[in-house]
Amino acid sequence: MTDRRSAGTGGSVDPEICVVGGGVIGLTSAIVLAEAGYRVRVVARDTAGDTTSAVAGGLCWPYRIQPYDDAIRWSLRSLEVLTGLAARPAETGARLVTGTLASAPGADTGDSDDGDGGDDDRAAAGPEEGLGAWYAAVPGLRRARAEELPPGCGAGWRARTPLVEMPVHLRYLERRLVAAGGTVVARPVASLAEAADGVRAVVNCSGLGARELVPDPGMHPVQGQLVIVANPGVEEWFTAADADAVDTTYLLPQPFGLVLGGTAREGAWSREPDPAVAEAIVARCARYFPEVARARVLAHRVGLRPARPAVRLAAERLPDGTVCVHNYGHGGAGVTVSWGCADEVLRLVRAEVAPAQGPTGVPAAT
Repeated sequence: MTDRRSAGTGGSVDPEICVVGGGVIGLTSAIVLAEAGYRVRVVARDTAGDTTSAVAGGLCWPYRIQPYDDAIRWSLRSLEVLTGLAARPAETGARLVTGTLASAPGADTGDSDDGDGGDDDRAAAGPEEGLGAWYAAVPGLRRARAEELPPGCGAGWRARTPLVEMPVHLRYLERRLVAAGGTVVARPVASLAEAADGVRAVVNCSGLGARELVPDPGMHPVQGQLVIVANPGVEEWFTAADADAVDTTYLLPQPFGLVLGGTAREGAWSREPDPAVAEAIVARCARYFPEVARARVLAHRVGLRPARPAVRLAAERLPDGTVCVHNYGHGGAGVTVSWGCADEVLRLVRAEVAPAQGPTGVPAAT
């Protein structure tokens, strides 16, 4: 068991709040609480580098998450924070990168705004119905011009959004938590009652683990497979992904290589890469960027998105009376909604538990 404690506490002060889960949802929740003055301990079976968050592509865009209204609000808050963090990419892992969201094959999300654009406007409206407020709020988001689209892509949107190198970002979050007085303990949690022992509140950010921990049978995996290749010169992100499609297409240029995706297989539990699936991913990406077909493969990755019909972000009382705030079920949008959900966690905790010390005064975008 590892226990990383801040020098400020030395581990001598008992935590007020136990956060279960050490991925991006758990760490951001813990940071916001710690910086508001709560004594926080994160307890997680896996270290941050071994969580689903570490495998995520890292594009800030709401994907496979409900309810839409809340997801957009949470996403816009995270967009604000990640844009600020992008000023220090080497430290935080966040960068602002321009890219294209292409219309998915057969996408038809409704009538055009002016009524005379026909099918082209509908195809350019985006792959997910219900995200109109996101499209309206993202700074600089606009329809792509024909010369900005790769061959075979008929319409799409252009935007400059955060693209996060997740291993670097997770290490940054851990450092920031410790700087705010929090601690991280790597060990499994058998029950919420165990997590509640000796604390005033529990924040359940256990992701897919909530299926057994709560238990919540509505939690299920959506398997995602990625291929990492040596980047042949792709500088912008590109995605053509229908929200309901099993096979998707996206390219995300990261410092460690070009991330090619992907898949979204409901109910698949395997974390082993499938060679045939990897070959198909490369082929789909090469339809738009032929140079990818010749790129050297660096790694294969598989992650299990923690899916649920709708995010569970709500407070309840455990049998012993301890406040428990649930924050899980974010599907494919964990990094995208993380900071917005963390603010909501703070609101719910504050309604029940006052912090024992003053806030650190560290603003959210530092």
